[in-house]
Amino acid sequence: VQLVESGGGLVQPGGSLRLSCAASGFTFSSYAMTWYRQTPGKERELVASIIILNGRTNYADSVKGRFTISSDNVKSTVSLQMNSLKPEDTAMYYCGVRLGLRAYWGQGTQVTVSS
Repeated sequence: VQLVESGGGLVQPGGSLRLSCAASGFTFSSYAMTWYRQTPGKERELVASIIILNGRTNYADSVKGRFTISSDNVKSTVSLQMNSLKPEDTAMYYCGVRLGLRAYWGQGTQVTVSS
């Protein structure tokens, strides 16, 4: 299983970023993909998830209306469109998938929201 995130960077408050995660090594359409974020000293927080088979999505309250998760089943990628970014969105963002009892994560991509 391999998950590779990209798209992070430095953005001003109110700006937008689009994160992408390229997945391989498993049957992408059979699982749910998640985006998590983590800041130093805090637990990893679920940001958004999508069930690939039916497109059902779930969001943390803190990002509802600002973030949108989507998937491309042909390319086996999951994206996170982040709009109206706030300084508190600053974190390392990880793409993840749970296959049975085991969870897999990418290496993460840093998002920094600052003026």
